[in-house]
Amino acid sequence: MAWVETTSASFAARHDEDQAAEASRLLDRLEVFRTRLAEDLPAVPEEVAVVIHPRPFMLALAHPWLPLARVAAAPAARRYMAGWFTAREIHVLSPAALRTRASRVPGSHEALELSPEHEYAHLALGTSNKLLPPPFSPASFARYLRWAWLAEGAASWLSGQTPHLRPAISRRLREGARPEFPPATKDSFLLGGTIFDLLEEGAGREACIALALRLEPDGPNSAIERAFMRSASEVERDWRAHLDGLATA
Repeated sequence: MAWVETTSASFAARHDEDQAAEASRLLDRLEVFRTRLAEDLPAVPEEVAVVIHPRPFMLALAHPWLPLARVAAAPAARRYMAGWFTAREIHVLSPAALRTRASRVPGSHEALELSPEHEYAHLALGTSNKLLPPPFSPASFARYLRWAWLAEGAASWLSGQTPHLRPAISRRLREGARPEFPPATKDSFLLGGTIFDLLEEGAGREACIALALRLEPDGPNSAIERAFMRSASEVERDWRAHLDGLATA
């Protein structure tokens, strides 16, 4: 099957020739999302390539680290790790492949469908916060690992994925050990967004954007205390109650 290109004002998608209609709809969605992010963030990237892979193994070949990252993640999160990003590209599965990947639990397809927005949010965050990737380097990757709860959490929150991940979060809480606070790297994809949800509930959207755009030199606990204007131990108590509520909803 030949690869072709579909373009919009800010994006150029590469895809199989029989995916032209789906690619056009995806780019329309990303344009709307980009406009929305531009209202929140200091800068958003333009001229971004969107590579749409029709099958998971093609995505894995394009980014060989992704299967390794899934192995390192909590089992409940692995299904939803369906894309990746580089300095000027996002790589995602086709809508048909995402539908196949979804489980039957409520929200699974909806969360996966937002994978392109999740990956573009990473690009926008990296454009606005130079300490976050892209680009990837040994130093930026080390920071990403330390701050994965913030990077992945902000991308999930901005893309709107977090509410749809409730069944996966519930599964994680049933199957694994008590999560760390802030979430460890393995839990960052599922649980990072819950910190932003809790912050938005108490302090509003602007506080969430401020948290996403600054990596505190004194570390994650200091960032949380600055954002919530309370001690990290108090925030942790409320966060665990928030997780319990998600798990029983």
